[in-house]
Amino acid sequence: MTSLASTHRVHFAVGDEHTAKGVVDALTEVFFEGQAAIAAFERPDGRWDVTVHFGEPPDQPLVRELVANAAGAEIAAGIAFDTVEAKDWVKASLEDLVPVPAGRFVVHGQHDRDRISPNKLGIEIEAALAFGTGHHGTTRGCLLLLDHVLKAWRPRRVLDLGTGTGVLAIAAAKALHEKILASDIDPPSVQVARDNARLNVSGHLVRAVRATGFSAPQFAQAAPFDLVLANILANPLRQLAGPMARHLAPSALVILSGLLTHQAPAVIAAYRARGLVPVRHLRIEGWSSLLLRKMN
Repeated sequence: MTSLASTHRVHFAVGDEHTAKGVVDALTEVFFEGQAAIAAFERPDGRWDVTVHFGEPPDQPLVRELVANAAGAEIAAGIAFDTVEAKDWVKASLEDLVPVPAGRFVVHGQHDRDRISPNKLGIEIEAALAFGTGHHGTTRGCLLLLDHVLKAWRPRRVLDLGTGTGVLAIAAAKALHEKILASDIDPPSVQVARDNARLNVSGHLVRAVRATGFSAPQFAQAAPFDLVLANILANPLRQLAGPMARHLAPSALVILSGLLTHQAPAVIAAYRARGLVPVRHLRIEGWSSLLLRKMN
């Protein structure tokens, strides 16, 4: 086996998920893909560990400044810089990832595979970033709403828009045993979603494609959709209201997330203007997840 090269590690803890998300966003804006691998994981005590791995020694004052701006000077002062083997941090980070229940679904890592109850639908994810794996409030909100919807209804044409790690598409595929269309604008995310679908024995059901919005021909071929899952961000969700409405079947349901609670009214207004009305609104740790129904 080829040994993995050492990496330069930046490690610190923050008090809550919202702050962890802010730190990850701040670091991601500055350090491009290939420069750094950024991971955030929830600890058993509820705090969040943030770890950044660099191939080259990082600019320590810059890292401290970015963290201070996002999480405060006290957190920045506690940052630890060291050097570790790449294989060690990946293994340790995944072992710290605790299973997350959401209705009938449980998102978990490989190390918890044998601990998932037989009456639950396990979704095994080994992605580097915790956001999008079920550990973020938006993903949990989507899974809870999906579980609620599927208790009373069986949609046949389902789209997971902005699939990321593929969690929502895999959940829908496992619950429905139907083919699910999943899309993302980011090619690496599309590959991650495909890999995760295969890992969950759902590769034959989840079709992951690269697409921006609803412009790809696969959307026209698969529409009209009975259910759309979109865990993105508030601004893109507002911009997609019109195109999404045009791709929906009558009485279709839409699950939206990725928006802060104070952003929800503007998103609801954008979809109400296209004939979709809110049915449920979940608020989890400052994030909103919405269930909407098309009225015509």
